[in-house]
This record gives sequence, C-alpha cells and structure tokens, in this order.
Amino acid sequence: MISIVLSSVIPLIASSIIWRSKSSRDELEDGNKAYRNLANELNEVTSKSEIVINAIGDGVIAIDSQGIIRLINPAAQQIIGWGKQDALSLNYKSVLKLIDKKNEALDVASDPIQQVLNNNQQIRTNDQTIITSSDKKIMISLVVSPAGETGSGVIAVFHDITKEKTEEREQAEFISTASHEMRTPVASIEGYLGLALNAQTAQIDDRARDFILKAHASAEHLGRLFQDLLDISKADDGHLSNNPQMINIVTFTHDIVQGLEEKATNKGLRLIFKPMPDNTAGRFVAPAYSVNLDNDHIREIINNLVENAIKYTPKGEVIVDITGDDDRVVVSVKDNGIGIPAEDIPHLFQKFYRVDNENTRQIGGTGLGLYLSRRLAEIMGGRIWVESVYKSGSTFYLELPRLSPQDANMIASQKELVAQEKANQEQKVSTEPVKSILNKPPIVEEPANNVPRGQALTPEQIAVYVKKQRELAQQQNATSANNTNNRPPSVSVPTRNPQK
Repeated sequence: MISIVLSSVIPLIASSIIWRSKSSRDELEDGNKAYRNLANELNEVTSKSEIVINAIGDGVIAIDSQGIIRLINPAAQQIIGWGKQDALSLNYKSVLKLIDKKNEALDVASDPIQQVLNNNQQIRTNDQTIITSSDKKIMISLVVSPAGETGSGVIAVFHDITKEKTEEREQAEFISTASHEMRTPVASIEGYLGLALNAQTAQIDDRARDFILKAHASAEHLGRLFQDLLDISKADDGHLSNNPQMINIVTFTHDIVQGLEEKATNKGLRLIFKPMPDNTAGRFVAPAYSVNLDNDHIREIINNLVENAIKYTPKGEVIVDITGDDDRVVVSVKDNGIGIPAEDIPHLFQKFYRVDNENTRQIGGTGLGLYLSRRLAEIMGGRIWVESVYKSGSTFYLELPRLSPQDANMIASQKELVAQEKANQEQKVSTEPVKSILNKPPIVEEPANNVPRGQALTPEQIAVYVKKQRELAQQQNATSANNTNNRPPSVSVPTRNPQK
C-alpha cells in the first residue's frame, strides 16, 4: 500500500521540482535580460551625456564630496593644461589653482568650490584668477553648482575671459581719458552760455534766450554724462572714494525726495514718501534707521532710482518706502509705469544696457545709471535688485547694512567729543593772542624826530617836530660859538721881501 502511494506521489514531487527549477531558470533569465537592458540604457545615456559634456565649449569638472575630481571634459583640459588621466582622482586644489590678488591660494572662506560644498548654494563669479599647468595666469568666469544634497559634490563650469577683461580694461582707460579731456571744454561751454543768459553781461532777445537755454541744458546733461563715465571708471578700478558718515537714512531720503517733487509734479505724478507722509500734520513719528556709509554714494543711488521711476511712469504715482531689521535697511522705489520685460531683467544692471522696445525708444538714457548704482551699492556692502511685471510697474530695492542703536549712539558720542575738542582748541587759539597782548607792558610812543614820508601828522606831532628842530638849531649854534671862543689867537708873521 505504501509502495503504491509512494509510487504515485514521487512523480508529482519530481514534476513539481522540475517545474520550480524551470520557473526559477526562466525568472533568472528574465532578470538577466532586464538587467542587460537597463545596463544598455544606462550605457547609452552615459555615452550621450559624455558626448554632450565633451562637446561643451566651457570647461566642466565634477568634484565629489571629498574634493576629488571625478570628471573633466576636453575644454577644461585645454584651458588649464591638464590631461584627463593626470587630473582624475586628484584633489581639485591641485588642478584648479585659484588665487587672490596677492597671488596666494584662496582660503576656505573665499574658495567658491568649498563654499558650495558647505552651503549647497550656487555661486557665480567673473573675477577669479587661475594658474594653469604651465604657471600661466588667466581670468575665468566660474559657476559652481551643487550636485545633490549638501556635501554630495559640485559641478564647476568655467571659461577663459582674459581677452574680454583686457578689452574691458582698455575700454575703461579710453573712456576715462576721453571723459577727463572733454569735461574741460564742456564746462567752458556751459560757463559761456551762463554768461550769455546773465542780463548783466549780455543782452539777448527772447528767441535767442530760448535757444541758449536749450543749449545750456544739453551742456549740463553732457557734463553729467562725463562725470558718470569717470565715476564708473573709478569704481571699476577700485579708486572711487568712500567717506562714511553716520546719517538717519529716513530723513536723508526725505530730503532727496523733496528735491524731486517739482519734477514729478511737472509730469503730473504723485511722489509719496511713506515713512514721513505729508498729511500727518506733524503727529507722525518716522522710524530711525542709521547707517554709517558714504552719503554721496547713497544720494547718487536713491536720486537715480527715483528719477528713473518718474521718467518711466507716464501717469500715476511713485512711492518711496524704507523698511529694515536689526542688520539691514531697505529703500524701495515703486512705480506703476511701463514695467520691464522678464528677459531684460537679468541684464538691467549691466554697463550700457537699455531696454529696447516701443515704450522706451522715446525716452533718453545711456544705460549707465543702474550699472553705477549697482557698483556703488556693492562698494558700500549692499546690493540692489528689481521686481517688475511688464506694463504693470516696477519696484527697485536698495539694501544697505544698518547700524545698531548701540553703535549709532557710540558714534554720535564720539562725534560730539571730537566737535567739543575742536571747539575748545579753536577757542584756545583765539584767546592766546589777546592774553599775550594784555600781559605785555604798555608801549610809550616817543615823539617822532622827523616827519614820516607819506603820512599826515596831528598838530601836536607838528609842534613837537618844530620844537625839536629849534632845539637842534640852538645846539648847533652853541657848538659853533664854543668852537670860535676856544680857538687860539692868530699871529701875523711878516713876510720877507726878497728884493731887500
């Protein structure tokens, strides 16, 4: 009986084992096939990615979390002079030798690659200097982007801008020289036109006056243009002066806005300064935001932003506001004018760049104001940016470092001490001559013995002079008489006659 059962079960077990083994082989074959397909797809993607990366004209280097180079494309090899096999598996600092202005290697705080590895934030820079494998220094434009989560790695993309920087420097030198040379004749033209408009120096009719007024306005505009060009050249060369002085940015900006109210009114616009509105009747307390920066730079930026808002706003209003926190203060200039197209915003603060469309062609400009404003903001440790919707207005923002109330009070106290010390010094200097005169014995003037040439004498001086002259005459007469009396008598000697 058992044999019959076993004989009937064994074939079933065997068949089950054979089926399972066959099923396992099929699954294994299917898995291997899927793996091969995935590997082929990955190889294909990798090949395509490698083709794309190798075709890029900019240098591309992939760096892992340890700072080791894992990929370098032919363009990067050509720019820095390193071969692929030599650069791979090396630390990026051995290949990308970034240096500062003192020809020293960048520290961790200024190294853009290390910053991205630590912060996982993209960094763009256009003023990096790199040393190639042949010890040649070149300027590069560098973009470092994170390759995943923080510390996962970075992708560095760069290209050689040495030629562009050289041309830019030569252009800046030419602009600076030309502006300096042309400013003198323009100032002369402006001066002579001013004399022609002066009724005390020239007589002209109303028609000629209108022509001269237009020429004078154009000469002033040309003078401001040359001044902007000189300021830009100084800013690019790092020679622009920076004289910080503590001010309350609210009252300072209010004075600037008040100076531009007439221009806005003439165009039919409302110019509103929110921190100190005109309808508060003196009951409004403006917030105090203190900064210790160059006042001329701040005035140049705010004046330029408000003037642009007035210029590019056909109708409506321009609103100037100031906000801030413990560390920063932000000046905003908002208008409801023509706005800025999205494709123009990234280029708006570049040198000589102007938005070119049907709304701006009738409005004059050089494309220098916003560039100069950006450079001045950077010099003061701030920044400037814009938010705009085309045909719906724009808002420009100026962010500056703010002084804490404690620092502001300390600087104010120091200024008071310096002013008091200066006043005391001036008072001491002014009283010393008086004290020296008071302490001297009185000077008794003796009567003059002779009449000073070219001076008128009083009657008393004349009497003294006459008396002196008489006394001198008497003394001379007495001396002559004494000489005559004391002289020995003369003896006459007979003369021998030679004939006798």
